[in-house]
Amino acid sequence: MKTRPARAPLVIAAALGLAVGAAAEPDGGVACRDQASAAVQKRYEGVKDLSARFEQTTRAASTGTTASPPATSRGIVVLAKPGKMRWTYEEPEPSLVVSDGETLWLYDPTFGEAQKLPASDQLGGAAAQFLLGAGDMRRDFDVRAISCAEWSVELELVPREPASYEKLFLIANPTTGDVLRTRVVDLVGNVVTLELRDLRFNLEPDDDVFRFDPPPDVDVIEVER
Repeated sequence: MKTRPARAPLVIAAALGLAVGAAAEPDGGVACRDQASAAVQKRYEGVKDLSARFEQTTRAASTGTTASPPATSRGIVVLAKPGKMRWTYEEPEPSLVVSDGETLWLYDPTFGEAQKLPASDQLGGAAAQFLLGAGDMRRDFDVRAISCAEWSVELELVPREPASYEKLFLIANPTTGDVLRTRVVDLVGNVVTLELRDLRFNLEPDDDVFRFDPPPDVDVIEVER
């Protein structure tokens, strides 16, 4: 029997994070935090769209003595402001997550099913605002440096307002501000890691990239909030 693969795109989206523990801030952490967060903020304020190859690993919270093995997916992501995204999952099975900023589609060709729901459900609060171009990292999150190196800084982001996740972590290049890897820890302990490769910016994708027309034989499920 086939099982549905885990899907947690933005978390995207964007979403963010690489460690769960509360490590001490390194020496020079305040200066490191300020430099890295400013670089990331500046980078993504100036980006209209981005594309990348991604590898997403989902670790479910342990509910017993034996932890479930992590689930890994790979594919291509395209993000554009305001609020547009397309996650094309290639492995282990094909699927699609598409939003034009108003409607979010989750398409599973293996099951012949497409879920249609409001785009506002794709992420909550400050995370969506920041990842999709309208947020401010230092305003929306408590930010702390976990590790600092010349080409790689790890930041912990804790949302200041109630959200559907506990905390976010990201690894970024402190010079360019490019986010290279993220992890989000949700409220029950599930952890989703996202690694981005071959980042490309401001390619101006056509609006059709973010639209989805269900094939005629697909069962469409409309989810209202």
